[in-house]
Amino acid sequence: MNIIAWVVLGLLAGAIAKAIVPGDQGGSWLSTLLLGVIGAFIGGTLHTFILTGTLQLAAPGLSIPGVFVAVLGAIIAIYLYGLVARRNI
Repeated sequence: MNIIAWVVLGLLAGAIAKAIVPGDQGGSWLSTLLLGVIGAFIGGTLHTFILTGTLQLAAPGLSIPGVFVAVLGAIIAIYLYGLVARRNI
């Protein structure tokens, strides 16, 4: 059941982040899923760091605050990917 929650959280967070960030991110549902899961880890780790001051890999659960944190992390991931992709051109 936990894997299903990760898939749902990843798809939801990735789709919302792609809708918020201007531009064409492209990609399929699989890239949206991976973006959301990576965003969940980035957002969860930053959230844990802000609350506790320790840097540890964490991810939010499937809840409203968890989706919010995952979307913020996915937006950061899109921004970082844009910086790297622009630099390689």
